[in-house]
Amino acid sequence: MAKRAANGLEEFALHPIEASQLQARRERVYLILAGLFIGSMTMLNLLGVTRFLDLSFEMFGRTVPIPLAVGVLPYPLTFLCTDFISEIYGRKRANHLVWVGFLVNVWLGLILWLGGALPGFDQPVADAAGRLPLFFELRTLTLGAMVASMVAYLAAQLCDVHIFHFWKRLTKGKHLWLRNNGSTFVSQFVDSVAVISITHFLAGGIPVTEGEPIWPQLWVFILTAYVFKFVAAAVDTVPFYLGTRWLSRYLEIDPNSELES
Repeated sequence: MAKRAANGLEEFALHPIEASQLQARRERVYLILAGLFIGSMTMLNLLGVTRFLDLSFEMFGRTVPIPLAVGVLPYPLTFLCTDFISEIYGRKRANHLVWVGFLVNVWLGLILWLGGALPGFDQPVADAAGRLPLFFELRTLTLGAMVASMVAYLAAQLCDVHIFHFWKRLTKGKHLWLRNNGSTFVSQFVDSVAVISITHFLAGGIPVTEGEPIWPQLWVFILTAYVFKFVAAAVDTVPFYLGTRWLSRYLEIDPNSELES
């Protein structure tokens, strides 16, 4: 982008639709946060339950099982992004982003479905080992899990935005740690229960042992995912505090201004 000198400072030349340097800065930061959010959500749905990590460990002579889906790894970042946007840009923009993320992942699902429906050089036929060609293996795992993920996603993210602003109004903009952690802890529990149970009953994508009671096994996956998200949310409290303070100054936005409108 071309640059120009203004008051002795190097500044980016404005695009005709940008009203001011400050407005352009605000929109670029929003774009970065939105891109991180949507990119993480798309990555989550592509990776999903394609692999489970075994993070089990020994304690007091017993094995503590910790099976963690690879798709969960980028998930905490989505809540940090929506919390930043909720705090700095307000509830409406946060809700808009949640719905845009949903539509992007619907588009992803459509392409996966269409890619398998159109004729190709390979066919969805299992080999001697019972494995489908790579695309169809990924498609089978992703499409079923994606339905579960999207239902859980909408429930959890809208819950996160709603609770965040409930606590913000209740505390009159104080106690940032409370709305950051409170909203995330509740919404991530909603997400964990929904995505694991729907993935199992709709897509059969959870590696459970046949012949054993199903819910005790599912609760292991639910609680493992939730504990991971819980710890990640607790860890991101400091970055959220520092990031909110810096962004408020950098973007010249009062996070509590919407409470006065």
